[in-house]
Amino acid sequence: MNIARVITDLALDRKFDYLVPERLRGQLKVGMAVEVPFGTGRKRAYVLQLSNRSDVKTERLKEILGLHPDGGHLPEKLVELGCWMAQYYCCSTEQAIRALLPAAVRRRRAAKIVRRYCLSEPEKLDFYLQSDQSRPGCEARQAIIKALAHTAEGLEIGSLKLIPDFNDSALRTLLRRKVVRVECTKPASETAPRVAVAPSAPPELTADQKHALSVFGAMLDKTEPRRVMLLAGVTNSGKTEVYMQMIQQVLERGKSAIVLVPEISLTPQTVRRFQSRFGTALAVLHSRLTDAERAGEWDKISCHQAKIAIGARSALFAPFTDLGLIVVDEEHESSYKQSEAPRYVSRDVAVMRGKLEDALVVLGSATPCAESAHNAAIGRFVRADMPHQVRQQPPPRITVIDRRLEPPPAPGENRVFSPLLIEEVRRKVENGEQCILYLNRRGYSRSLNCPVCNYEFCCPDCSLPGSDHRTPYIYRRSNQTLCCHLCGRTESAPTVCPECGNTELRYSGTGTEKIESISRGAFPFARVGRMDSDAMKKLADYERTLEAFRRGELDILIGTQMIAKGLHFPNVTLVGIVNADLGLMIPDFRASERVFQLITQVAGRSGRGDVPGEVLIQSHEPGNDTIDYASKLDFAGFSAFDLEFRQLLDYPPFSRIILLHFRGADPIQVQDFAAKIAEQLTPFLHDDVKLTGPVPAPIERIKGQYRFQIMLKGRKLRQLREAVRELALHRPIPKGVDFYVDVDPQNLL
Repeated sequence: MNIARVITDLALDRKFDYLVPERLRGQLKVGMAVEVPFGTGRKRAYVLQLSNRSDVKTERLKEILGLHPDGGHLPEKLVELGCWMAQYYCCSTEQAIRALLPAAVRRRRAAKIVRRYCLSEPEKLDFYLQSDQSRPGCEARQAIIKALAHTAEGLEIGSLKLIPDFNDSALRTLLRRKVVRVECTKPASETAPRVAVAPSAPPELTADQKHALSVFGAMLDKTEPRRVMLLAGVTNSGKTEVYMQMIQQVLERGKSAIVLVPEISLTPQTVRRFQSRFGTALAVLHSRLTDAERAGEWDKISCHQAKIAIGARSALFAPFTDLGLIVVDEEHESSYKQSEAPRYVSRDVAVMRGKLEDALVVLGSATPCAESAHNAAIGRFVRADMPHQVRQQPPPRITVIDRRLEPPPAPGENRVFSPLLIEEVRRKVENGEQCILYLNRRGYSRSLNCPVCNYEFCCPDCSLPGSDHRTPYIYRRSNQTLCCHLCGRTESAPTVCPECGNTELRYSGTGTEKIESISRGAFPFARVGRMDSDAMKKLADYERTLEAFRRGELDILIGTQMIAKGLHFPNVTLVGIVNADLGLMIPDFRASERVFQLITQVAGRSGRGDVPGEVLIQSHEPGNDTIDYASKLDFAGFSAFDLEFRQLLDYPPFSRIILLHFRGADPIQVQDFAAKIAEQLTPFLHDDVKLTGPVPAPIERIKGQYRFQIMLKGRKLRQLREAVRELALHRPIPKGVDFYVDVDPQNLL
């Protein structure tokens, strides 16, 4: 094997052949990072293939310079997965490989070191002080010694400099005499639990849990040939305990495991539970880690110091070479879709990685997505149901409140909460119980306008279809700003209408910030907290708020979908869904599925302890099929209803979709280019594929960029997908136009 085919970091979607020097033959492997001569310089590259043949004459090939000094080698099967992702998701091979390898590992920045100064022998304190009394400069040295005597952990230099008599010369003298020593440590990692974690033992299993584990055992022993399990368990049925016992079985066979969770906010809670069972043999991977932390966690896996990886999407690419199990918790979540190339769906890539590495894959959810439910129904996946809560607790009692039947509010009266919801929240809090109020809209108000001239404050850069449909700003009361939820544009909230000069502006609509404000007025005796992306800026914010709620320091928790799943608070006995209709009118075939899933998931937060749970759903469309099925927690009924609708209109899982996006500042130029792409794809169409467009996207303009779409929908898309990839990566694109491809899109906006 004297020829290595590599890719560089240049996003050329081209592979290059290099000679393997004699010293690396037998040592070089697929996935290794190497340095190669490229042009007049040198580049980092990754080995994709080793061979004895090349299409280029041997005398023209350059030689690999050596292994890259920063390492960052990938397992061979992971490289194979990256090559599959590049082809399937229509992106360059370089983009796919970069997705496998965290940027922190590629850049390899050195971890910050914390230097602490300590007494070398604290028991000799009196000797240190007495022996130094007569020497010049003893005041500064003795001040340092006395300060260090009061701390076993030592002090950093910043703390030492606060000592009144401190000077650098005195510290250097104490170090030279070995009275003081330096301890170098890494800063506390975000991945470490912030509260003590006591070891836990496996509890007694329910009949449902035992059944799920028996099915998994058959898969592990290969008496069940299928390698993917759909674990459909209602909320609070004990799926996490099943995951942990599955992992234990895999570890006992010398294999490793990956656990994916959809939200960063769930990571600390999940880490605590797994660490209580498995100790410190964990690595945590998610986007809130610093570069140094992420590189350190990746190295723990690469060096076989960790056998379990937990985290969000990126944890799927943990560099295990002995992978035995991938768990995708809440597998239906839209956050598992990557928004940048490669635009992969974690659930689907997990199934492919399991196939390549002969690892088992478990997809867990109380409300599986239509694709997973269909795959289980046709026998492609094994299905294990867990229809009962642990301890046989009854499901929460659900009441739908018809807002249409309520009398109109009096002038100045806020009717965000129905009288029944207010009454029930007060009763629960007075009884020492906790409540969750859910609204999937952040901000204080959804729009700001002038009641005199009807002027509406809108984002100048974003719009829905039609020239008069600009996107209203969200009002944030906490910092008095207006914000566009599409592009993030922010400006100070005005006090005067720019059209007529009116100073009495009107804020309309409701977000979680307003819910918090109203709750503090309606329930002055209650302690209220809020969790949304505006309030939770850091991972520590999530953990601090959840820990306060867990300890009973908050009575009411208000939030968006980040509080809807995966959280276990036994004292929560009431969930109020403030507006259940949100999302139903979105022009997307998945809209009903998302609304059903969110209502079901957030309802499952109630009644997980000894007191039966209650859920109040406020709706202006209580007769809607989705609301009706959700109010009965009838997943089977909703799934049949939704799949019938999708089959009628030939939507996934009965077909596949490839969405081609075009955007640019000049709408005519963008539309013309999209039309040319549609024309070039026409020869690849057949009876099983339909091409729609180009048409304006449902959200026509974002950040001043006009957006058009072409939808390819049907079966047997492989040849068409190859043509799309070729056009996207290798066809010249006009200046000012951006063209990208989304395979298996999770929304059509």
